[in-house]
Amino acid sequence: MRILSGVQSSGRLHIGNYYGAMRQFVQLQDQGEAYYFIANYHALTTVRDPKLALDLTRDAALTYLSLGLDPKKAVLFRQSDVKEVLELNWILGTVVPQAHLERAHSYKDKVANNISPDFGLFAYPVLMAADILLYSADQVPVGKDQIQHIEFARDWAVKFNTQYVPGYDPADPEGKERGHAPGILKLPAAFVQESAATVPGIDGRKMSKSYGNTLELFGEEKDIKKRIMSIKTDSTPVEAPKPTTDAPLYDLLKLMLPPGEFSDVDASWKAGGKGYGDYKKKLLEAFHTTFGPARQRRQELLNDPGELERILHAGAERARAEATRLMDQVRRAVGIP
Repeated sequence: MRILSGVQSSGRLHIGNYYGAMRQFVQLQDQGEAYYFIANYHALTTVRDPKLALDLTRDAALTYLSLGLDPKKAVLFRQSDVKEVLELNWILGTVVPQAHLERAHSYKDKVANNISPDFGLFAYPVLMAADILLYSADQVPVGKDQIQHIEFARDWAVKFNTQYVPGYDPADPEGKERGHAPGILKLPAAFVQESAATVPGIDGRKMSKSYGNTLELFGEEKDIKKRIMSIKTDSTPVEAPKPTTDAPLYDLLKLMLPPGEFSDVDASWKAGGKGYGDYKKKLLEAFHTTFGPARQRRQELLNDPGELERILHAGAERARAEATRLMDQVRRAVGIP
């Protein structure tokens, strides 16, 4: 089973990225052939500073490796190191209905908020589909809000195969029945991470770079402490039981503490007698316990920048071998020498 996913290098990665996706990605490297890429072409829709773009791409790769991704098990590479994705993006785009792109969530959200989207945002789903289809992925781990992207990839793969593969039957996409031909583009399945956490930000909203409410995985220690101590709380007195709804501090403690340790905190929280400051110190301690080893590993990688490039180049070579194989078939099918 081949698993594929990517992370966009559009900002510093935070604990929401970890609990919502990256923790599961690292676990999946032991369950199949995992391909993970840094989506630095996608990031250009929002990052327009070239130096920052390079830095964020490098930071995303460092984060994967620091959190436990093993380049001997998983293929880690930069999206831009496999140019075939741009060729497939164009060829695939020739069979994509405009109406599909107008239905894309990101496009509709921009229009609804009276923001004029550019071509990069409008065509974003096509490049995402090309990323998936180029490596013949079996499963793509996504949150529920990204299922549409997998549905698009499947629909467009069927359109391409129907147009260019003689004997292809959409009802038998792998060509298992006699007389049917398998498609060139494999139909991926969404691996929906039901257990993926929605992580609250320090202001109570969903943690997001766009809200500026994150706890960065590798932020400066003093900044992490400052942000944790500024987590939104209410005016409940020290001696009173604390509310468990609309309580980002409580939710973060539940997320980051081991179950046994959280049960003690939960009992104390509901009994009263401690102030929010005590619980914020507990969360700071949990942050360093959870991410301390990764932060140390990141520093080791920073001290040897050549190692990071070696890993990314090796990953790109493995990814390019798959991309070349598929694109040879695609070119022959559409009549490009």
